[in-house]
Amino acid sequence: MPGSATIEPSADNTLFEDSSNFRSNGAGEHLFVGNTNSGNTRRALLRFDIAGAVPAGATVTAVSLRMRMSRTRGGNVTVTLHRVMADWGEAGSDASGAEGAGASAQTGDATWRHRLFDTVEWTAPGGDFEAGPSGTTDVVGGGSYTWPSGAGMVADVQSWLDDPGANFGWLLRGDESGIQTAKRFHSRENADASNRPLLTIDFIAPG
Repeated sequence: MPGSATIEPSADNTLFEDSSNFRSNGAGEHLFVGNTNSGNTRRALLRFDIAGAVPAGATVTAVSLRMRMSRTRGGNVTVTLHRVMADWGEAGSDASGAEGAGASAQTGDATWRHRLFDTVEWTAPGGDFEAGPSGTTDVVGGGSYTWPSGAGMVADVQSWLDDPGANFGWLLRGDESGIQTAKRFHSRENADASNRPLLTIDFIAPG
């Protein structure tokens, strides 16, 4: 029997590269990808509770991700989704202002250096993730953007449904080749619910 589910993230955060690599934004309203004016990199993390939204044993047929971008100084960039290979955290760090500099990490936050601040580190600073992208979309100015369904995204979501303990979500990367390429997206904590990330999953229920 065909079905569909549309869900917000169960966790999201930003990894902030800087002189300390101890910044985070677990409770903030925004997520960041790309490079700042000084060339420091930002990467976003998103995780969705697939098993809580799709029946066990279902076959995933299509997946799309919608996010809203609200601030940039750069032009057109390709933003890619990469499957994360290790658990990470979202705690109470909450950046001020436009949030682009992040805030001091709190216990359990993901940072550029840590999966879980300040006890468990990534194998490589900046996150442990698959090099090849699961999905891509081009992002220019402010507005809503969709990562359309493709084999990589469908395979990721199916695997997370079948093995929820291995669901560590996606990492979003922007243009990390220069400066002033950063893009700011709304997070799951955004005050306007219509701006929050949404994952739509089409599936065939078992039986």
